Amino acid sequence: MKILDHLISTLDYDAAPVRDIRQGVFHTAVVTRHGGLAATLPRDALRQPPPLVKESGSLLDRTPAELVAMAHSDSILEAAIGMATLNSLLNIDESACREWNAAELILEKGKGRNVAVVGHFPFLPKVREAAHNLWVIEKNPREGDLGEDQAGQFIPQADVVAITGTSLTNHTLEGLLAFCRPTAFVVLLGDTAPLSPVLFEYGVDAVSGTQVVEPEVVLRHVSQGANFRQICGVRRLTLLKPD
Repeated sequence: MKILDHLISTLDYDAAPVRDIRQGVFHTAVVTRHGGLAATLPRDALRQPPPLVKESGSLLDRTPAELVAMAHSDSILEAAIGMATLNSLLNIDESACREWNAAELILEKGKGRNVAVVGHFPFLPKVREAAHNLWVIEKNPREGDLGEDQAGQFIPQADVVAITGTSLTNHTLEGLLAFCRPTAFVVLLGDTAPLSPVLFEYGVDAVSGTQVVEPEVVLRHVSQGANFRQICGVRRLTLLKPD
């Protein structure tokens, strides 16, 4: 997990106490210096043996560094807490970001080209209309999706590859990036995706993530079972690799 270790090595823990942790059915939110989000992945988590969060009830007593270390956990719910904490500690360079969501970026880059998307997202029908070919690779495949075991067959054929940020949570990102052609345009997307230029060193060309601007609003929505589109108090930003 070289990428995850590199991301963690850039974090500044000074003056960043753990203020709150909420784990909703769809999303996890942590507030330290800023607010941070990560997808909870309930379907995958519930396949794992309990306890899913070993120290639940005492996590507010942990340091930010201890919570971030949970991103290495094999437990999906613990790793989601770790990723949300990591995102809460990032100092995002807003001047390097555009208020541009992943769907717009993928549609622009993928028009008339071969597109592979790891993860099932609501915007996929629009991409299917615009792309020459669209291959959707999903751990929990729906009708028309490909299973995760087919990633190695289709990702190398893609001109544009979009990978869910939850690949950091389940520790599959490095393997997926290894399938990408050097000339492919690669996007990491979703609220788990860290808005960090570190990812550019590993073949990612753009990160479409989420900046929490109103932590209390986000905490309330996460606690009440909000899905990604329902969460308020955030900005959808895209960090692009410099030319």
